[in-house]
Amino acid sequence: MSGETDLARLLAEMNPILREGEYVYCTVQGDTASRLALEPIGTFREAEGLTLILERSQADAAGLAYGPVLRLITLSVHSALEAVGLTAAVSAALTRAGISANVVAAYYHDHILVPAADADRALEALRGLSGA
Repeated sequence: MSGETDLARLLAEMNPILREGEYVYCTVQGDTASRLALEPIGTFREAEGLTLILERSQADAAGLAYGPVLRLITLSVHSALEAVGLTAAVSAALTRAGISANVVAAYYHDHILVPAADADRALEALRGLSGA
């Protein structure tokens, strides 16, 4: 099943949803396979180590250090990986609102991690972008 590529349609149908919970980025080295038991929502291997995106409670329980506490917004439209402009439009809307964002594209949806304190404003900015 292929995703949507038309930017106007992506924006109109993105329906941003603020997920429950708080998320953090951590990095681990060495026995990274055992860290997958923490059930991260995302991973990325870099030269410096394995980045994990996981629930804050999981990081706390594992004694992992992390940076800012984030909230997760999912764009519920099925966006194609080759779609052009969605990340730029979302980033621009959040930039105008003064909100930092970490965008993660997965197979079906785009996900935006924003500072926990800015989550409601970010959701409002994205809804304004979609005309909702």
